[in-house]
Amino acid sequence: MEDRGFVSGGFEMENGVFTRVYTQEELLADIRDHSEAKPFSEKIEVDLQGKYVIPGLIDIHIHGAVGADFSDGDEDGLLRMGRYLAGHGITGFAPTSMTLPYAALEKAFAAGLKVKKQEPFGCARVLGIHMEGPFFSEKKKGAQNAAYLRKPDIQFFYDLYERCEGLIKIVDIAAELEGAVPFTKAAGSCCTVSIAHSDAGYEAAKAVYEAGARHLTHLFNAMPPIHHRNPGVIGAASENEAVVAELICDGIHVHPSAVRLAFKMFPGRLCLISDALRCLGMPDGSYILGGQSVNLKDHIARLSDGTIAGAASDLYDDMRNAVAFGIDKSEAIRAATILPAKEIGADQEAGSITAGKRADFVVCREDLTRERVFLGGTEVTE
Repeated sequence: MEDRGFVSGGFEMENGVFTRVYTQEELLADIRDHSEAKPFSEKIEVDLQGKYVIPGLIDIHIHGAVGADFSDGDEDGLLRMGRYLAGHGITGFAPTSMTLPYAALEKAFAAGLKVKKQEPFGCARVLGIHMEGPFFSEKKKGAQNAAYLRKPDIQFFYDLYERCEGLIKIVDIAAELEGAVPFTKAAGSCCTVSIAHSDAGYEAAKAVYEAGARHLTHLFNAMPPIHHRNPGVIGAASENEAVVAELICDGIHVHPSAVRLAFKMFPGRLCLISDALRCLGMPDGSYILGGQSVNLKDHIARLSDGTIAGAASDLYDDMRNAVAFGIDKSEAIRAATILPAKEIGADQEAGSITAGKRADFVVCREDLTRERVFLGGTEVTE
C-alpha cells in the first residue's frame, strides 16, 4: 500500500475495484462492533494464505516484448505485449516509441489508442504513450536511429498529441538543442517533459528544468557522467526536487553500486523502468529496433557497433534486482508502482492498493517471488 507500507490486513473488491482496504486491527475492531460481521477469511474474495500482496507494476518505458515492438504500429503485437506483461505482474504500461518519421509514429500511436480503448481482459492496460525521440542529440543518440533525428518541433508534437487524443504522457528532449526551452514550456502544458539522450551541460539542463521539465529518462544512460566540475544533466536533475528519474535495474545498464547511489541522489524520486525491447521473452538472435539491427546474446542487446541498446528483462525482475542490490523492499516496490503511475497521471486509478482504484495486484512470497496476478480482481495466467 502507498502510505502504510507492509501491514497485516486485507481488502474487499467489487466490480474490479478495491472497495475497502484495512489493517488486521481495523478488521478486528469491526468484528467487535458488529457481531454479525463475517470472519476475516470470508470478507475477501482471495485467500492470500499469509502471502504478500503488492500493487500491479507499471512500466512507463518499454519498447517491446515477445517479438513485438510498439513502433511497429501493429495492434496485435501490442496486445501480445500486454498479455506477456500481465502474466509477469506488470498490469499497466506506457508503450515507448523510437526516433522515427512522423508517419511511423502516427501509426504506432493510433495502435496504442485502439488498444487502450479496447482494454481486453488478460492484458496489461495501456496507460499512456512515452514518446522517446526524435528530438535528440547526435552525440548521445545511443540506439536511436540518427537518420530521423530532428530539432525540437512543437507542431510535430502537437499533431501527434492530437491524433492520439492526448495519450502521450511523456515526451523526451535533449536539453542542449536549439529551441529546447520554448518546446518544454509549450509541451509541458500537455504532458511530462523529460530530458533524454542529451549531451547538455549543467546550465542547459537547468534551464530546461526551470522551463518545466520534471523527468529524466534512464538515468546514467545516454548522458554525460556526473563530474565534480561539470555536474551536467545528472546534477541539474538531482538538485531539482520536482524531477523524477528513471532507472534501468537489469544489472547490465547500471552497476549495483550506481543503483544504490541513484536511490540516494533521488530520494523518493526514482522510477524503475525496463526499457525492454522486442527480444524480451525471446531467445538469443537478431532483432530490429527503430530500423536498426540488434543482436541479443547472453541477455545483452547490442547494435552492430557494440552499443548497448535497450534491455531484455522485465520490470518485475528489475524490481527484485533492486532489492537484491540493497534497496529497501518497500522503496523498490514504490519505484515500480505508485511513482511511475504519478509520472503519467495514472495514480488516481492505479499504482497502489487503495479504495476506489482498480484491483490490479500481485500475490507473492516474502522474497517477492511472483505467484498470482490479478487484473480488475480477476486472476490472469502467463
